[in-house]
Amino acid sequence: MIAYYVHHRGSGHAHRAAAIAAHTRTEIIGLSSAPAPPGWAGRWTRLPDDDAVTDVSARDVTAGGTLHWVPLDHTGLRGRMSRIGEVLAQRPIRLMVTDVSVEVSLLARLHGVPVVVMAQPGDRTDRAHRTAYDLAVSLLAPWPSRPQPDWPREWRDKTVHLGGLSRFDAVTAAVPGETRRVLVLCGSGGLDVTPDDLRAAAIATPDWTWEVAGGPPRGVPGPPNLRWHGWLDQPWDAMSSANIVVTHAGQNAVAEVAAARRPAVVIPQQRPHGEQHATATALRDAGIGVVADRWPPARQWRSLLEQALHRGGHRWCEWSRGDAAARAAAELDRLAE
Repeated sequence: MIAYYVHHRGSGHAHRAAAIAAHTRTEIIGLSSAPAPPGWAGRWTRLPDDDAVTDVSARDVTAGGTLHWVPLDHTGLRGRMSRIGEVLAQRPIRLMVTDVSVEVSLLARLHGVPVVVMAQPGDRTDRAHRTAYDLAVSLLAPWPSRPQPDWPREWRDKTVHLGGLSRFDAVTAAVPGETRRVLVLCGSGGLDVTPDDLRAAAIATPDWTWEVAGGPPRGVPGPPNLRWHGWLDQPWDAMSSANIVVTHAGQNAVAEVAAARRPAVVIPQQRPHGEQHATATALRDAGIGVVADRWPPARQWRSLLEQALHRGGHRWCEWSRGDAAARAAAELDRLAE
């Protein structure tokens, strides 16, 4: 049996886990404080939440810089780790996958269970990440192979570069219509842009229809070519039928745009360890999509959209071959057996 820890922040970790689990031969039990993702066929253990803290319980959350989140005297954290320990001790767990948690990786290894870590882009050379990456028997990188100059050789030697991994890799994309449509993907982690910024971009490009997938602002007027969809659990149809997708540079969002092979404008957001900027830099270096370092002024949008159309979406095949979930599952089955 494989235990698979899924971080509860954002939706990408759960979508990725479900896509991989659908391909494994080995039984998988999910562990998360989030609910099981749609289509999860195996067991799922809900964990106590360790997010809520008080001033007292938030003391020394990094244990002197050795870990990322271990606040002292926190009942949620204690219950969470105890529940994971019960699963590791009571079931025949042959492998633990963490996506992502340094602390859970360390806990599993202390139980004598080999650990596979879902690697993340950006600077991961801090003390806590080094601990998790060092103890892992394998690192799964959901991006194509490229130089990692800040990674030691022992990390590179045990890394499996999967390429972009999306729940939509096997889904046929729609064909965009004649209307020039832009879809803006906000994602559950948000987008560093205001409703006024979106209004200004739509006003500056009246020959384009702008649609926004994400939480709609209430009471904010917009031009007739701007539409708010709200949160879309299944954004595939809207995304694959758009002429251009404007997205942040989160791993899941980039993988889904890659699966749809859509022309894109990618705008990295501020995230810990420079994660999204690292992905955006890799896309820029590969000539995939149009990358902007920040949300552009309204006057630049017409030119950016034309650049994205001209570049097209065909080079996304270099980022995502469409078999990442199956390759990840094969690696997990091999290690578990």
